[in-house]
Amino acid sequence: MAYNKNNLLAKIIEIQELTLHLYHKVGLTYKEIFWQHIHPQYHISYRTFHTYLGTPARRELKQLQQNGKN
Repeated sequence: MAYNKNNLLAKIIEIQELTLHLYHKVGLTYKEIFWQHIHPQYHISYRTFHTYLGTPARRELKQLQQNGKN
């Protein structure tokens, strides 16, 4: 569980970047990526993993940062 929305979005971005790297560069499937890399480190479910992949985290984080400055 993230401490706040910023930390959650940062965690989602980290997971998305790791997944993209392993999927495109190494050639692993999402299931292999989840069980070998994501689940042992982040302790999230497979359903949550796919939800994170579909979240526009960079855009949401940028909006939060802009709203915080105003």
